[in-house]
Amino acid sequence: MKAIFFDGVGQPLSVGERAAPEPAADEILLRIAACGICGSDLHMTEDPKTFGLKQYDVLGHEFAGEVIRCGSAVSDLKPGDRVAVAPMRGCGHCDSCRRGEPAWCAHMRLIGGGYAEFATVAARQCRVLPDDLPLAEGALAEPVAVALHCVMRSGLKPGDRVLILGAGPIGLLVAFWARRHGARDVIVADINRHQQERAAAIGATGFALSGPGLADEFRTLTGGEADIVFECVGKRGLIDFACRLVRTHGTVVGVGLCVGGDDWDPFAALSKEIRLVFAVFFNMAEFETALGALGPGRYRPQALISGQIGFEDVPDTFEALRRRTTQCKVLITADAARSLD
Repeated sequence: MKAIFFDGVGQPLSVGERAAPEPAADEILLRIAACGICGSDLHMTEDPKTFGLKQYDVLGHEFAGEVIRCGSAVSDLKPGDRVAVAPMRGCGHCDSCRRGEPAWCAHMRLIGGGYAEFATVAARQCRVLPDDLPLAEGALAEPVAVALHCVMRSGLKPGDRVLILGAGPIGLLVAFWARRHGARDVIVADINRHQQERAAAIGATGFALSGPGLADEFRTLTGGEADIVFECVGKRGLIDFACRLVRTHGTVVGVGLCVGGDDWDPFAALSKEIRLVFAVFFNMAEFETALGALGPGRYRPQALISGQIGFEDVPDTFEALRRRTTQCKVLITADAARSLD
């Protein structure tokens, strides 16, 4: 099968071939229809040791596809089923797994493999797509579920004023869920306005430039201070920045993947008695809710899709995304029609 490989730090990804995998007893073989390029994929290639990424590994954890073959112990899926994949693989037996929370299983591992024509995953990681949802769009279920988990962790209430730092896919999807959960104001802030129209299309009520004047601009747009600030960038110093922006007794949610340490002055959080929480991954109930949210509605997560590319375009596109292009969510949708028979 064709696949995209990680070659090393500072090296572009490469297109090559390897043997297609065979499903174990509890697994299914999936023909991948689409896989999203995630910001965390970029982080992994810059700091592979932290993430356990090795040379010739295949990235990609936002994917959906068609079941081709089932392992001997799989009874709830069949060939031809169209599924989205939750990339957290737990043991399947512990209390966390039985509660539908594999992300917090002691043996959880985050799987990749989506930058390829085929992959094997445990059947319990899969959920069948609604009949009216295009198969490629099922690849959005994972980031949509991550954003939902962020909003659930925040304790957002109808009428809250919300500020989101970062107009990347997760920041925009947090805006989608915040609006859906009844926030009065949903302001997305970024260092440029590339995603302003996309933010409005997904449900944000306003857009601001991030910087020293952000607090004043937020008050101008909303008439008050932020009840909740979501930090969705993952850059050094932004948790501290968020603590200075949120109101007294407000909530700051750390979402962005900040690798290598951070700098912040806890006095601002202490003096305002800020509630500081963090959010990562999701549970399977949220994953199912995310799939439902991809259906018809006034605001749709599909507004994030800015491009669909084939395998040969992946290396150059991946490098371009490091430089903050105007792209948002790019899907790898190469033709995977090669037969394994």
